[in-house]
Amino acid sequence: MIKHFTLTLCFICATYAQAQNSLETILTPAKDSIKKREFIKHLGNGYLPTRYFNFDLRYLIKYNQYEGIRTGIGGVTNDAFSEKYRINSYGVYGFRDHRFKYSIGGGFRLAKKTNTWVNLSYTNDLKETGSTKFLTDGRFFQFFEPRLLNIDLFHKHITKSLNVEHEFNPKLLAEAEFAVSNIDPTYNYQYILDNNPISSFHLSTAQLSLQWNPFSKFEISEKTYKETKKGYPQFTLQYTKSIKNVFKSDFNFSKLDFRTIYRIGSVKDGMSEITLVSGIANGNTPLTHLYHAYPNNITKETVMQRFSVAGLNSFETMYFNEFFSDKFTTVQLKHYLKPFNISQKYKPQIVLISRYAVGDMKDPELHQDVTFGSLRKGYTESGFEINKFLFGFGLSFTYRYGAYHLPEISDNIAVKFTFNVSL
Repeated sequence: MIKHFTLTLCFICATYAQAQNSLETILTPAKDSIKKREFIKHLGNGYLPTRYFNFDLRYLIKYNQYEGIRTGIGGVTNDAFSEKYRINSYGVYGFRDHRFKYSIGGGFRLAKKTNTWVNLSYTNDLKETGSTKFLTDGRFFQFFEPRLLNIDLFHKHITKSLNVEHEFNPKLLAEAEFAVSNIDPTYNYQYILDNNPISSFHLSTAQLSLQWNPFSKFEISEKTYKETKKGYPQFTLQYTKSIKNVFKSDFNFSKLDFRTIYRIGSVKDGMSEITLVSGIANGNTPLTHLYHAYPNNITKETVMQRFSVAGLNSFETMYFNEFFSDKFTTVQLKHYLKPFNISQKYKPQIVLISRYAVGDMKDPELHQDVTFGSLRKGYTESGFEINKFLFGFGLSFTYRYGAYHLPEISDNIAVKFTFNVSL
């Protein structure tokens, strides 16, 4: 895995360096600095812009335990192509599972003032079992996605979706989606539904997601609102309903997910951050759509064999597939000490971290051919990170204690890289 990690990182760094060189070549000092800022903004959002099409850097190269190296290409049309219509797609290939995945989609804008879009898509890809994504998170890009290296539990899905985006105002965003999916786990799994075991199934789901940032500040730029200052706390709420017998859907369940983030201080002078995430599922809910609390530890014998890359908001000592819940809450506390001002470019920073998770499963016996535990006693871990120590690399140390402390001391320890690059 370290070999593939090194390959991935080298490719990312090469892409970053090439983009910088292209920027210096294309944008001479005589050019307007606005173009440079726009280029960097696109790159920071994960796009390499061209005249009519912005290439999506997320699909260049990744690695996980199921697909191995995953590489491909994707992107979306830009405003030069059309301000009212857009086309987005991607295609990737996994070298371990020897399978192509792809998505084809597009959208049209109904109202410019409220940034209302209607989107359609057809996707044939993988999803991580037990993960929950908020619709309003929209685009989230990292040069390197740490958790992805270690994930091994995926399910295949073919999904057709209709999506609507709407801004009530700059501080309140809404997104709704209706989707029909065929789900096929890549691992041995059966759910006992009405006394009958099923291993693959159909789902028809309706989702509504709200993002409220009441303390953020905005200004009008080029007839659109742009965020000038992130305010906290921020709130996200999402409701999901799976409807049985609609388009042959097998399950009837509902989910309610909530997240809030609160920050005090600034990165420059020292900052504290609290993140609370909670979710509850009611009804017959398959494992694919339950909660796993975002673990990030590989099941191997020694600390050094588990040595990998720390995530941003994951439990570093919690082993993959160790716990699943139909209701859970996690609280994460981070305190960023003031960076060491060694030089203008070299400013390593220590971050103190403590995480807590609690959850439960109502009917675990309905999930067959898989083994997992409960979080009802409360899971705790604490540690620290030294970030940006060398070329964006740092080190993370985390220790697991409390009700789920393991007999072998070394099994409670996680030592990992951190990787932070910002534009």
